[in-house]
Amino acid sequence: MMTTTINFLHIPVLFKSGDFGVIYDHTSEEFQQLVSRSAFETLCREFNDGVRYFELFLQSPFGTAEQLVWLDNNGRRAIQLLHENGVIISFALKPFVQYASDKTYTKNRYELPICDDWYVFWGGTNVFENYHYEYENQRYAYDLVRRQNNSTYSSNSQLNEHYYAFGTRVVAPLHGKVVKVVDGIADNVPGDMNTAHPAGNYVVLKHSHGEYSFLAHFQQHSIVVKEGDTVKQGQILGKCGNSGNSSEAHIHFHVMDGPVWEKAKSIRIQFEDNVAPTQGDVVTAPPPREKRDIIDTIDDAITWFDILIFVPRIIGQFFRNL
Repeated sequence: MMTTTINFLHIPVLFKSGDFGVIYDHTSEEFQQLVSRSAFETLCREFNDGVRYFELFLQSPFGTAEQLVWLDNNGRRAIQLLHENGVIISFALKPFVQYASDKTYTKNRYELPICDDWYVFWGGTNVFENYHYEYENQRYAYDLVRRQNNSTYSSNSQLNEHYYAFGTRVVAPLHGKVVKVVDGIADNVPGDMNTAHPAGNYVVLKHSHGEYSFLAHFQQHSIVVKEGDTVKQGQILGKCGNSGNSSEAHIHFHVMDGPVWEKAKSIRIQFEDNVAPTQGDVVTAPPPREKRDIIDTIDDAITWFDILIFVPRIIGQFFRNL
């Protein structure tokens, strides 16, 4: 039972000194119901074997909690911890894996498929910042949500219409040809997910260099393009929805090397202006092309910026592969 408070940044010191019981005492009741003290200490002891030290790799907000990740001296083992209100609500020991494909970018330059300010909930080149990373077909995907006053919904979390992202415009990230449209999947009640149709309503665009963009979870019957259409960058494709394997309204976007998302490999996206958004970033829609030309002329640029904010716990609980 927890009787004292600890500085969570000092977890590696406790871990290396073998004080696993102190860490366990600060875990939630739910965690302790799943993992016994003896099992926890055994796992930690085995994971700690041969490690000289752990170094902080990531510190970021995660829903209403804070996420901390440390890597061992070889960069091969990771401790991941989520804490909230002085309690550890998640504790994981994982191998840290990065793939050679991280160095291969798309040949085309893309923009995010947005018209407003959005928050990057999943995005990055490791499993801690990007849930998709361990899946080759969506390794470099982004999940984007909208928020106001640090929340993704206005009042009722059980109604799609109360989510700021729901019904907002989704646009083409690059000019291309529409090669696949699915538009008849019903939107979920927030918190529920349709695992039978994980992509929900989606659009696939074909671009030059054999690249395809995949945009998923559109609102039912909102897609305004059809297969065979040619679209321009920034052209409206449909509205953001909550269909498929989705717990709340958001945009899923990635680029791949083939037209079938289940079989193709995801490619790390090269963005305009060489930006590289990751989890926790607030990303802004680019200005219209004519305005951008003026900005370029005066040697200025639209910048992307980082803001540490909180989003509701529901996202952390329910976001999955797509």
